[in-house]
Amino acid sequence: MRTPLSRIRGLGSAHHGTEHFWLQRLTAAANVLLLVVLIGIVVTLVGRSHATVIATLSKPLVSVLLVAAIISVAIHMRLGMQVVIEDYVHSEFRKILLLMLNTFFAWGVGLSSIFAVLKISFGP
Repeated sequence: MRTPLSRIRGLGSAHHGTEHFWLQRLTAAANVLLLVVLIGIVVTLVGRSHATVIATLSKPLVSVLLVAAIISVAIHMRLGMQVVIEDYVHSEFRKILLLMLNTFFAWGVGLSSIFAVLKISFGP
């Protein structure tokens, strides 16, 4: 229930909780499926030569699965840390700063990982 004062101040629900909740659950489910497949690929490559590993990772299906896993994990990582920051950081300035750094870090990890996969896929 909202009080008249909270309506005036604009306080109350931001209406983003459900979207955040479902996006985190969706990326968790995608992570389980993608990481099971990728662990299987890694297990089959244990002890193989460098050329065999590069040839396997260069296959389009494997590269697409790697990129999908990277995107899903990066989004899930950012959402999880966002919840921790919002719950446990009480200073507004620090909270905003940490949320920005969290987003930049997730983007940096994701983009550099995707770059590595593309470099392997398309060669030197």
